[in-house]
Order: sequence, then structure tokens, then C-alpha cells
Amino acid sequence: MKTTQPLKDSAGSPMADAWTELRTHAEQGDPLQAQAYRLAFADPEFLLRRDTRGIRFQLELLKPDLDLQQAGIEKTVVVYGSARCVSPQQARQELAAARASGDAQAQRLAERAMRNAHHYAAAREFGRLVARHSLSQPPDKKFYICTGGGPGVMEAANRGAHDVGVPSIGLNIDLPHEQTANPYVTRELCFKFHYFALRKMHFMMRAMALVAFPGGFGTLDELFEVLTLVQTRKAEKVPIVLFGSDYWRRLLDWDMLVEEGAIEEEDLALFRVVDKPDEAWAAIREFYASATASKSHPFQGLCRA
Repeated sequence: MKTTQPLKDSAGSPMADAWTELRTHAEQGDPLQAQAYRLAFADPEFLLRRDTRGIRFQLELLKPDLDLQQAGIEKTVVVYGSARCVSPQQARQELAAARASGDAQAQRLAERAMRNAHHYAAAREFGRLVARHSLSQPPDKKFYICTGGGPGVMEAANRGAHDVGVPSIGLNIDLPHEQTANPYVTRELCFKFHYFALRKMHFMMRAMALVAFPGGFGTLDELFEVLTLVQTRKAEKVPIVLFGSDYWRRLLDWDMLVEEGAIEEEDLALFRVVDKPDEAWAAIREFYASATASKSHPFQGLCRA
């Protein structure tokens, strides 16, 4: 049985030595020995215990927060949406391949992807609009696109900011099936989470607006959490924009909720439904123009061109 030698501060950095030791174990395929002498922060067996879950919560809260503070990022526009939506170019390629294959099922799926590809194009254009605005703003007035960091609509919004040369944020999540960050997230602003709760908290911590494109369970979960936080005044009121009136009308009967007394009619004013990227951006700008006029919100820059 191999034993681990006590960590030494030969390079003046015990943290660096501790992680070097862990990397060596991984590269050589040696199992880690549970030792009381191992530094606590360098002992994964200790950090992954049920008893240390609270520490892991704190680390997931703190790490992105410190990095974003260091990058000077204070205000974000969060974009939610389906990870399954593909770009128009990819949709055309998949449709051509499906037609050539003669596979009827593949053709139906490719035609559906082609119908939904306009959501990708719209999210990309919206990302461009936000990024272009930020180019002309001082550092404390800049808005940064923030997404879940994955493919689909998230990729499109990050890509729009990338088109303009403005950094954007990705809050990726570790899932049982492999999900990697899309290539358009700024590398130093790409964070990986284990806990959905902490990830959603980071979505809200700097959010000055939220735009929900068509999506599935994840998008709905994130959208309704935000609506609940704003409705219950646990979070400051921000513009919440739903993109794609046909999609949201078919999915949710908001009037029924009012008729059944599940929500108040005034709650319908918590969000706005639009069909074009410039309408989404205009809704956000109008919100802050009104707030600035009434001095009801601390942000003073978005209403300017």
C-alpha cells in the first residue's frame, strides 16, 4: 500500500503542492488514501462528504461572484431558452441530409428543427443588440449577456455578443449526460455548477433583465422561479420578456390562472411577450426609461441610446 508523504512548502505555496499531489495521483492511477494528514481543502474524500455539503454550497456561491467582481461585471441580461434549438445553417444541413437519406422520421425531425431555427437567429440578434449598446457605455453601465452556457438558444445569445467582440457569461451545469460550454462564452467567464439552486441564484444576482425564449422544463423552471421571486418581492422588479407569442400562448393560458384566482390580474404585468429581437430590447429600455423618470430604480443608463 502506497502512502502519501506530508506536504511540504518547498515552493512557498502549500496549496500548489497539494493540487500537484492530487494531479499526480490522477495521472498515475493511484487511489487516494484517506489520511488525517492531508490538507482539508485538498482532500476530495472529505469535501465530497454529506457533512461538507454546506461548504460546497458556499464555494459555488463564492467562486463565480469573486471572478465576476474582478472582471468588473455588475449588470447582466439573462437569456433562457432551449438547448435543442440549432442554427439555421445547421438546420438546413440536417434537412438536406435527411431528405437524401429517405428516412421519413429523420426528415420530420429535421423539418421541425428548421421551423424552430428562427429562435436561434433571434437570440443571436438579441445578443448583438445588447452587446452593441454596451460598447458605447462606461464600465458601470455596461450590460453583459448571461446564459446557461450550453447549446441552442444559449449558444446563440453568447454568439451574438461574440459577434460584436463583447464578453459574455456562461453558467454551465454538470449533468449526467455530457454538456460542455458552447464555444462563444468568454472562457474566463464560463463557470461550471453542480447545484441548480446556486446556478439559479447567480442568474439573479446581477440580472437587470431576463428574456425567456421557447424552451422545455429547464427554461420553465428558471422562468417561474424568477416570476415567483418578483411577485413575492423577494427580488427587485426587473423586465421579464417572453419571446415568441405563438409558443407561449399555446403553452400557457395566463387568463385561466386569473379566472381561477391562482394569480392576480396585476401579475400579468410582471412580464411582456414579444416576437422580434428589437422588441425585446425595446421592452427592457422602456422599463428603465420609466424607472429613471420616476427614480424608482437605481440604474440610470439603459434608457440612453
